[in-house]
Amino acid sequence: MFIYYIIAAIMVGVDQWTKYLTVANIDLYETIEFIPGLLSWTYIQNDGAAWSILEGQMWFFYIVTAVVLGVLVYNMQKYGKGDRLFSWSLTFILAGTIGNFIDRLRVQYVVDMVKLEFIDFPIFNLADSLLSVGVVLLIVYVFADERKEKKKIKQAK
Repeated sequence: MFIYYIIAAIMVGVDQWTKYLTVANIDLYETIEFIPGLLSWTYIQNDGAAWSILEGQMWFFYIVTAVVLGVLVYNMQKYGKGDRLFSWSLTFILAGTIGNFIDRLRVQYVVDMVKLEFIDFPIFNLADSLLSVGVVLLIVYVFADERKEKKKIKQAK
C-alpha cells in the first residue's frame, strides 16, 4: 500500500511544479500557444470548483476536502489491498485532491493553466486531470467488480 502513497506524492509534486512554472512564467490571464489550434497555457486563478462553481466558498472546500481525504485514506487502507485497479483509482483521486487543496490553503485559489483550443472547455490543471482519471478508473472498477460478482452468483446457482 505504501507505494501508492509515494506515487500520489510524486503526482502532487509534479502538479505543484507545473503550477509554480505557470505562475513564474505566465502573466495572469496571458495565453501562450503550445500546439496551435489544439493546446495552450492560460494562467487563471480559480477560487471555485469545476467550472468556477461555488466561487469564494473556501470554508466549504476546506471541510469537503478534509472529509474526502479521510474517506480516501480509509478506503485505501481498508479495501485498496484487495484490488490494484481500485488502489490506482484512489491514488489518482488522492493526488488530485491534495494538489488542489494545497493551492486553496496556500493562496486561497487554484492555479489553472491548461486550455484546450479545439473545444469550449474550462481551463484546468494537472490535479484536475488526476481527479478525472481517478474517477474514470473508479467507474471502470465498479462495473468490473459488479460483473465479477454477478458471475460468481451465476456460478453458485
